[in-house]
Amino acid sequence: MSEVKSFAVGNGDMFYILHGSDNFSIIDCCYKDEKQQDLILDIIKTYADKKGITRFISTHPDEDHIKGLVELDDKIHILNFYVVENLATKEDQTDNFKRYCELRDGDHHYYVYKGCKRKWMNKSDEERGCSGINFLWPDLGNKDFKNVLESVKEGNSPNNLSPIFTYSVENGVVMMWMGDMETEFLDKIKDEIDWPKVEVLFAPHHGRKSGHVSSDVLKKLSPKVIVIGEAPSEDLNYYSNYNTIKQNSSGDITFICKGEVVRIYVENFDYSYEIEELIDDGADDLPGAKYLGSFKPYAAE
Repeated sequence: MSEVKSFAVGNGDMFYILHGSDNFSIIDCCYKDEKQQDLILDIIKTYADKKGITRFISTHPDEDHIKGLVELDDKIHILNFYVVENLATKEDQTDNFKRYCELRDGDHHYYVYKGCKRKWMNKSDEERGCSGINFLWPDLGNKDFKNVLESVKEGNSPNNLSPIFTYSVENGVVMMWMGDMETEFLDKIKDEIDWPKVEVLFAPHHGRKSGHVSSDVLKKLSPKVIVIGEAPSEDLNYYSNYNTIKQNSSGDITFICKGEVVRIYVENFDYSYEIEELIDDGADDLPGAKYLGSFKPYAAE
């Protein structure tokens, strides 16, 4: 059994994956306020202490994805910092961006790219199993990606540094992240990616229209659920032809992956939205989280 959590942090992203193997993964970092920061840090510390391997995956160095990185690093001492290799600069450097650069350029980074292999990320051994994390992008030789690297080096937006990666369970769920990748760039590179079927897509750029995933890519992904982030409502693309969970009204979202079924829980007990793919398999609510329903992964159908 594994657990994936998407925190409702306002205008930002933060996730964790509590793997069924001896691994724990954190994706990006952001908090609404100090009270939430303290609460999340305590949760992260508890899980990190229970696992032999903890990794932090940084999609890109905008403040809404690294806010609180200093406190997180001080709390758990990040020893596996997964990041796209880059020389991004910023005119106004926050303490979080400075810490990002230290981790990016330090002794404990791992540079991710399309098809990369790493022990315990996607390779098992006799010591422990893998995490089921695979990177589909970036292609380091792609000219459009090289242009992004030059652009961020000059201090421009790092949104398109974002990798595309999946978390999957053998014969079970597949989930996909794209960071804040923008539609215009995604359209340039979409033919360079082997798109798998996924059950859960975390919409890029917090669900904004500027990060909308094109219909031809969505057709290949065929997501059962799209999670739309907490951007202002007027900026959102609602993916009207797909089942969605809107985090600005659902609160924290938790996915419990139990082999042939994935259960979804939301923080807001008043949240109600009919999702065609969901079934009721009789699960109870969790402390502080309402049971929304379940779905079967494609591999179990």
